[in-house]
Amino acid sequence: MDFSFGAEDVGFREEARCWLAEHWGEGAGGAVDWAVRRSWERELGRGGWVGIGWGRAYGGFGNRAVTLAQQVVWAGEYAAAGAPERVGHIGENLLAPTLIAYGDAAQRDRFLPSVARGEELWCQGYSEPGAGSDLAAVRTVAVRDGGVYRITGQKIWTSLAREADWIFVLARTDPGERRRRGLSFLLVPMDQPGRIEVRPIRQLTGTAEFNEVFFDGAVARAEHVVGGPGDGWRVATGLLALERGVSTLAQQVAFGRELDEVIGEAVRNGAVDDPVLRDRLVRQWAELRVMRWNALRTLGPAAGDTGAPSVAKLLWAGWHQRLGELAMHVRGAGAASGPGDWSADAPYELDAAQRRFLFSRADTIYGGSDEIQRGIIAGRVLGLDGGRKR
Repeated sequence: MDFSFGAEDVGFREEARCWLAEHWGEGAGGAVDWAVRRSWERELGRGGWVGIGWGRAYGGFGNRAVTLAQQVVWAGEYAAAGAPERVGHIGENLLAPTLIAYGDAAQRDRFLPSVARGEELWCQGYSEPGAGSDLAAVRTVAVRDGGVYRITGQKIWTSLAREADWIFVLARTDPGERRRRGLSFLLVPMDQPGRIEVRPIRQLTGTAEFNEVFFDGAVARAEHVVGGPGDGWRVATGLLALERGVSTLAQQVAFGRELDEVIGEAVRNGAVDDPVLRDRLVRQWAELRVMRWNALRTLGPAAGDTGAPSVAKLLWAGWHQRLGELAMHVRGAGAASGPGDWSADAPYELDAAQRRFLFSRADTIYGGSDEIQRGIIAGRVLGLDGGRKR
């Protein structure tokens, strides 16, 4: 695909840049201020910047079609502006395209407008204890009871579950089936006291973006089964292919900002004079460029490549983890010092680089571990099964 931008794209970029400059500013960047973050989602919705890639029929930006190139422009400008990580991205980039591809008209009419307005937040109920990235090992059960399903089980590593209004859940609706068969994709409201419990998982950073979610008879209405009963595997795996798309390019813009910070620190403290460290900085820069070219390739001629999402995940997860380590090496002994005084009586504080280093330890695990991604590549691309040709 040709990603050279024409006059229309340049105008779109200027519109995006001006809007962000006007609306993204003072008091909006609280890392854990959820009221502010939700308010920002609604502001994006009022500006028409949510769901710009859905197409005209589903409330796309300005009620007009937005090209793939313009989606790339918006994602890049958003990241370049230093705007916060989206709390509505699961609804916008995962659930909505899934409903467009597999849902019915009633489901789209019910859920897409609220996502586009930034009013309802979603989380993803896939991983389970003892199963990890093995999606087919789901043990959460949903039993049909008249016009609803009653759900019992547990999900883990559920991002933003404490703030979400809804969760899409992969559950076993036919207990007589195993592995990929008998699964259904359910849309479940989170506000069910006594039936849904969310427990935060405290991380190295001291924060708890990940959560455990327990279902004890939680209710999902029967019309909120996407694709129909028993079709959950097709819907769930179709959704996973959406996780690495235009958003990957925006992620890389943010990565570029982080790399610039590390390079700036190395120049200021003289660490750049170390030839080994300088070589590592150059390697990080070169690998980031390769990731961008690969992402553009998968949006163009290689669209539909079954191994592309796994390759992209392997590339960025390892790269980001190495960047966190490199930032600590650049700082040297000072990397152990926090922005404030640490004591046994008060929780320690982390600066941005320290937080990034600690959080990046999870990059190669969440969203499908490196081992799972290599297994997918072996099976879908190389045609291998257990190390042997099928």
